[in-house]
Amino acid sequence: MKEDYKFLEDATEETFTEGRESRLGDDDYSMEQLEGSSSSFQDDYVESIGESRYVETPAPDSERAEEEVKKKISENFFYDYAELISMPFVTPDSNIPLDLLTLVHSFGYDCRKRANLKLLDSSTVMYIAGNQLILLNLKTKEQIYLRSSSGRGIGVIGVHPDKTYFTVAEKGVFPKIIIYEYPSLRPYRILQDGTELAYAYVDFNYDGTLLASVGSSPDHTLTIWNWKEEQPILRTKAFSQEVFKVTFNPEDDEQLTTSGSGHIKFWEMALTFTGLKLQGSLGRFGKTATTDIEGYMELPDGKVLSGSEWGNMLVWEGGLIKVELCRAARKSCHQGPINQIVLDEGEVITIGADGCIRIWDFETIDTADTIDETGLLEIEPINELQVGKHVKLFSMIKMSDMGNNIWLAQDANGAIWKLDLSFSNITQDPDCLFSFHSGAIEALAVSPLTYLMATTALDCSVRIYDFAGKTPLAQMRFKQGGTALTWVPRLVSYTGAQIIVGFEDGVVRILELYDPKGLTVFAGRKKISDADINLKQVFKPHTARVTALAYERDGEILATGSRDQTVFFFEVEKDYKPIGYITTPGPVCQLVWSSVSHPESTLLIFCENGYVLETPFPTIKEEEDHDAVSYEIKDMHIKCFHFSSVKSKILRLIEIEKRKKQKELKEKEKEERRKQLAAEMKEDGEKEFQVEEEEEEEREEEEPLPEIFIPSTPCRILCGFYSEPGKFWVSLGGYDSGFLYHCEFPPYEKSINGTEKKDEPFDFRFLEDTEDNPIHTITFSINQDLMFCGMQNGAIRVYILSQNNPSLTNMVDYWHFNLHDNNYGCVKGISTSFDDRFLVTTGADSNIFVFTIFSEFELMKAIKAKVPSPRFGIEAEPIPEDIEDPKAYSIENARRKREHDKLMKEVEEIKAGKREKLKALRNEFQQLLEMNKELPKHMQFKRTDFDLDSKIRAEIGRKTAHKIQQVEKELAWEKEKHQLGLTKLQNRFRDSLESDTIVVHAIQSDHKISSYRLVKPSKYSKSKRPSQSERRTSKLERFEKEGAGRKDSQKDTGESINVPEESIIDKGKKFRPKTLSEIMVENQIEKTRKLILKAERAQFKIQQRRKEWEELYKSKPQDDYEDPKDVQAIKEAQLYMGDFNLKTSPDYKIPEHMRVNAAKKEEELGHLDSMAHSKKMHMNKCILSLRDLKVAVIEEIQCLVQELKSIQSTLHISKHIPIPEIPQIHPEEVPEKRFHYDEEILLNFKQEHMTIQDEKPSEMEQRRSTGAGGGFLKLSSGKDGDLTTRDSLSRSSKALALIVDTPKLMEFEKADPIDLELEIMKRDEIKHVYMQEYLTNRIKELIVTFDAELRLLRHQKLKLDIQMKLSDLHHVTLFQEMLLLKNFEKQENILQERVNSLDKEEQDMQWKINETLKEMEEKKNEITKLQDQEKALYAGFQAALGENNKFTNFLMKVLKKRIKRVKKKEVEGDADEEEDSDESSEEESSLESDEDESGSDDEVFDDSICPTNCDVGLFELALQLREKRLDIEESLVEEKKIIDNLKKEYDTLSKKVKIVATNLNAAEEALEAYQREKQQRLNELLVVVPLKLHQIEHIVFGEIPNDLSGTLVFSNHSLGRLQERIRQLHEENSKQQKLNKECRERRKQLIREKREMAKTISKMEETVRQLMISKFGRVIDLEALQTLSVNTTLEELKIKKLRKELSNAKEMKMWEEKIAQVRWELMMKTKEHTKKLHQMNDLCTEKKKLDSRLNTLQNQQGNAFQGPRKADIVARKKVTELIQVQAEKILALKEEIALLRKKGGLILPPIQPPQEKEMKPMGL
Repeated sequence: MKEDYKFLEDATEETFTEGRESRLGDDDYSMEQLEGSSSSFQDDYVESIGESRYVETPAPDSERAEEEVKKKISENFFYDYAELISMPFVTPDSNIPLDLLTLVHSFGYDCRKRANLKLLDSSTVMYIAGNQLILLNLKTKEQIYLRSSSGRGIGVIGVHPDKTYFTVAEKGVFPKIIIYEYPSLRPYRILQDGTELAYAYVDFNYDGTLLASVGSSPDHTLTIWNWKEEQPILRTKAFSQEVFKVTFNPEDDEQLTTSGSGHIKFWEMALTFTGLKLQGSLGRFGKTATTDIEGYMELPDGKVLSGSEWGNMLVWEGGLIKVELCRAARKSCHQGPINQIVLDEGEVITIGADGCIRIWDFETIDTADTIDETGLLEIEPINELQVGKHVKLFSMIKMSDMGNNIWLAQDANGAIWKLDLSFSNITQDPDCLFSFHSGAIEALAVSPLTYLMATTALDCSVRIYDFAGKTPLAQMRFKQGGTALTWVPRLVSYTGAQIIVGFEDGVVRILELYDPKGLTVFAGRKKISDADINLKQVFKPHTARVTALAYERDGEILATGSRDQTVFFFEVEKDYKPIGYITTPGPVCQLVWSSVSHPESTLLIFCENGYVLETPFPTIKEEEDHDAVSYEIKDMHIKCFHFSSVKSKILRLIEIEKRKKQKELKEKEKEERRKQLAAEMKEDGEKEFQVEEEEEEEREEEEPLPEIFIPSTPCRILCGFYSEPGKFWVSLGGYDSGFLYHCEFPPYEKSINGTEKKDEPFDFRFLEDTEDNPIHTITFSINQDLMFCGMQNGAIRVYILSQNNPSLTNMVDYWHFNLHDNNYGCVKGISTSFDDRFLVTTGADSNIFVFTIFSEFELMKAIKAKVPSPRFGIEAEPIPEDIEDPKAYSIENARRKREHDKLMKEVEEIKAGKREKLKALRNEFQQLLEMNKELPKHMQFKRTDFDLDSKIRAEIGRKTAHKIQQVEKELAWEKEKHQLGLTKLQNRFRDSLESDTIVVHAIQSDHKISSYRLVKPSKYSKSKRPSQSERRTSKLERFEKEGAGRKDSQKDTGESINVPEESIIDKGKKFRPKTLSEIMVENQIEKTRKLILKAERAQFKIQQRRKEWEELYKSKPQDDYEDPKDVQAIKEAQLYMGDFNLKTSPDYKIPEHMRVNAAKKEEELGHLDSMAHSKKMHMNKCILSLRDLKVAVIEEIQCLVQELKSIQSTLHISKHIPIPEIPQIHPEEVPEKRFHYDEEILLNFKQEHMTIQDEKPSEMEQRRSTGAGGGFLKLSSGKDGDLTTRDSLSRSSKALALIVDTPKLMEFEKADPIDLELEIMKRDEIKHVYMQEYLTNRIKELIVTFDAELRLLRHQKLKLDIQMKLSDLHHVTLFQEMLLLKNFEKQENILQERVNSLDKEEQDMQWKINETLKEMEEKKNEITKLQDQEKALYAGFQAALGENNKFTNFLMKVLKKRIKRVKKKEVEGDADEEEDSDESSEEESSLESDEDESGSDDEVFDDSICPTNCDVGLFELALQLREKRLDIEESLVEEKKIIDNLKKEYDTLSKKVKIVATNLNAAEEALEAYQREKQQRLNELLVVVPLKLHQIEHIVFGEIPNDLSGTLVFSNHSLGRLQERIRQLHEENSKQQKLNKECRERRKQLIREKREMAKTISKMEETVRQLMISKFGRVIDLEALQTLSVNTTLEELKIKKLRKELSNAKEMKMWEEKIAQVRWELMMKTKEHTKKLHQMNDLCTEKKKLDSRLNTLQNQQGNAFQGPRKADIVARKKVTELIQVQAEKILALKEEIALLRKKGGLILPPIQPPQEKEMKPMGL
């Protein structure tokens, strides 16, 4: 898996030069290895973490520890990712490459993992996938993978508040917390010893300086870290139960909160006398029920708001529940638990498992308090969003887009959603970005033809993926979950377009995959997807979940297995016609058909409870037996193997061998020691050695051998496969795990009961490290040289095998790596692609991983799967009726139901006859009872006298109760059994694969062509990184945006009038007959509605027209208006006309559109990568098509050779031409073998009825005797003889057919041919000779044509290789530029932000200036209006005075007189106002005096009294108009003051704008200088440009100079573009002159048209006025006339009146119907009472008759009991015999007592009387 960190090499090269100190721990793996032992290796890695070494010189441990504590870690220190991550385990000295499997894509998502979705930037999210951390680009869908360091999985992830770091908290023994830097993805810090096994949650504080972590079971340790120094600050135990979450308080870093299972705890960092401590306060629920708390939020004042399991919110304060929040009417806030609570922009957001997001008011929650004893407070949400129907939200994160309220949500039902929580008119609907399987993936299948795979799970979906193209194609949902799946082989569906799926309700569905682009496209059709699924066929063979599906090797039979302990067979050719089923002794977990190497086609059935069956090919009946009651096949010869545990025996043998070797070693040591002592001390030494040996023997006590143990419950069979005919390998779980067992079926014997017999395997293979981690699924490569194993802990193990070795003798070397989750990520399915390029695994952790398989010959490039084309007419085919009811009958139950109904019909007929007889007997009995009643009372029988036996009823009741108890017990066991079965996992299957090619060889030459090995596209491909250094928009662009926004605002300000389509009054009911009254009401309503609608439409039309006129006038430009585009174009032309500076010149000014940054360079780099990638992909497709052409050519040559042979068989051998050799497919092109294996490993089955012959004891004893003493350690010696396959037989039969046809013609007598026959034979011979030459030439032509195509494509590939090398050089240049730009990016962003802020400030001030000018213009208009009003006032008064009025001067003086007016002032400003009023009064008095002086001096002016003979009305009018004049003058004074203030504000803003403009120019110049510096640094980079000699035009004295440093590299395109630009500018100049002349002429024409239009408008207005006068007599308002409407109140009252009359009539009719019903019931009761009286009379009569008959029978009862009874005689005889027997027993006991009294007496068995067996107890 080398590609995981390939992208980090360049990024980490520079940073690792600083801080080279190694801080990585050394991982040691301590294992115990025994030869042949079954003891497994230790699962957990034992890590010994070395201390960090910062001191260069050696020092004592104590001093070095003190120095390390004091020394801080360098800010630039990073760890080596390549040394940190976990690597695959490879058997030592095995030469297995570490990159045997390379992860290329992940299709899954563990959606049920807590907080498994984190956001790194606006386009990148990350989540955990087993042992991988995936970084997903939301835009390009690219994935980056980071491996775990422990190899034991990842517990939780977290992100730094600044998005510059993220944490990966792992799982394992004392796992690590690794902190990576983003976006470089380099390991920055490692935190150790924070918990024992796994981390449950991590969280940074608000500043990102501290990190809190909490562990999972068993320790639940809470740790506060100073993560930059890798030091823990505080540590304590969080709780005794599971802890879900830990977070800091955003307002206070010293406060934390943890929550989990049944608790919430509040923590505080307190400084005590012993130091800083973590003090926790457990939340007390009080009266509230204890609940698990998933989501909570800290409030700013220290309170905590949490969720609950029932959906309400709890407010915690001081460790107690302050109040519980619910909705109105005591409804819960959410229907289910609240998983997350977030405070965002002053609003509280709750995320619930019910798929709802609700927004609450923060102030309401913060101030909430209880109002009664219930502790509940009802509040309502502000807004609400229902994401979907089947959505279960788990967590949610906000995207960092400015101005957008966009969130990403984790859906526990398998999706990632994009949600818009802005709740506005333009809010987007919830968008499902990605969809995944939810829960364990139950089944996997890979196409036998292309790179497609199908998966299914219990989430009721079937999904199709293109795993080569890394694209999900289609999905289909059903009512029930899928449990089994396989791809239909090409023998059945040649195009490979069919998939068969089994479901948990027993239904099997056949789905057809096709490319919808091949269908007929209709107009208006939606977007066509890449693939679609069609339901082709449905049937239900089982009553429980389908667990296995398997096609026979020739595709004739389909076998299905289920948990109902049956295996059903179907005939594929006849539309899956049922053949029959067999029952199994247990739940089936796998079905495997024998391969083509076996002589017969047999089915291997693995049952989960230890049984393995082998069934032959079922017999297919030509005609269906309609009389058969069941589909069960009872005459099939089934072999059975009942597995018996042998693991303890294997361990015992291993222990014996081990002790034997130890004993031999000790003997050798003793012998050497004896010789040594004998040589040294001679006789004394031997005596001393004997004494020591005796002492050692006394001390040595041999330990007992391991006991033989067989588990009481059979271990579960997990998977298995055929090895040879009649032999198979099997893997088991539980106690028997750790080995792979080789088993052989015993001979078929009908009489043996398979449930009682026990069989043992004859061989085994030890599997290292699988004691508690068994193999769950197995698949092989095409050549059988690789065995892929899926483990229980989510790991993948690959064994290297040798071909044609069914005994697995060399299964030693293996490759092992953990991929899925180690706790719950059991590998449920594993399969290779049809050409062994890819490996796909699925796990119970919802993850799907795709790997490429290492090969020394293949150069794989990115390819894409081909979706099968649709069949002709598929769109017109009717969709079959689906079986959606889980209780629907299965095929067997339907047949049995049919037969049962038939039988029940016959039984019902019999029952009807019996009922008739019983009815007759009852009638007779009733007659007897009536006769008994008719008798006198002293002769009548009692009712109890009619019972024949009272014990019968009691016995019947007792038996009934016993049967009920028995049935309850049986059902209870069955119920418990099925409950246990539901908890078990299912296994996977293997499918047959076909070979493919990578290298295509020519036929006649040695030429060959190979495809590219495509590397995964880089992270820059199709990516656009957000950058802050975006260029500032130009003034032209700003103007365009402002213009567009102004138009939008104008549109928004217009009032939108919605024309109501529904009437004001509700309509009546539609789906019942209408009465006349209802019709009248509806007519009245409709009439009123039409009138109202007509009036509203007229009003809407008027307003719409008015709005259009306003918009038209607003869009009218001013006379001095200039187009901003023209202004900008003129400015740019003045700046850049004739300027072509080189980038190397010091005064080069970089245009804004040509400025580059790191983001743009990354985009350019990605574009280059994508182009190279696409070209390589195209070449690979061409090579694959060439491979297909070669296969077609070989097939055609085979046909031509066959035809050539048939022709030569009729010709004489002398005329034969040598037959060309048929080309062969090389191993690199098409694999030689094709196997079809089921990798489906499924759950328990039970066999109810099965009989097996008795096994032969002699053979079993012989087999055991040969196997004793290490029989399990020997290999089976199977015959290696060749087996004739069905294909070879078919080929030989075809070959023989051609040879046999010729002798058949010679069976008749030969006769001499006549002349005509000779002529015909001669013509045929000539014809055959010609055909022989033609076919030979045709074969040569095909070969030559193919070789030519290959050479042509090879030439194209060589050219493409050159282009790819050039693109690699360009890639290097772009990458260097990008690295340089990244160094400049930070400072450039700062300068750009400065420019942007100043520019924004300038725009804001300019906007304020414009607003001020606009307001000043409005005030001037108001002053003008006031002055006009004053002039109009004087003119009106002058007109009222008339001419020659002698009081004109007096009244005008009254009107113009200035008067001091009292205004209402506030108390504080009274003094100032009085001074102002005094001054104004002085001014007014001076004005008045001037006015008075202007009049006559003699006349005294008094305006309080009206002069005599003056019109009083005019005088009063003058006084009133004077008041109006004074009001106008006051308004004028105020408006002038406002204008003065606005002028001051305008002057101030103008000064500020000048200052800001100066600063902006300075900032722009600084930015421009920085851009020039960046450009100079870019110019310093060396660029490799390969040139040919003819491209060099710099020649000195006719020669190319040695030094080309002064030359300029210029592309022909750019040079030609400059020359072309000169010509274009001349043309543009002439065009502009011509255009200017045309515009002048056009302006003159528009002026003339404007005059004409003005005249026409005036004429039309006059015409309209005359028409109004002629029609209405005056000019009226047409708009008011059109909007006249009806009196709606009156119309509504009329409608209410009609409805009231209608309801009254209905009520009267209802009461009449009730009265009639009661009368009818009374009549029926009377009839019933009369009928019962008649019945009573008949019963009394019958009773009397029965009484009389009973009296007669009573008189005759004694006759039967006279004389001795036979029963008494028999009883007496039995008593006599019993007395005799007891007397004999007494005598025997006396003799025995006497014998016992004697010494040495023998005790004999008691004498058994011969009649004791015949004796029966009395009383029965």
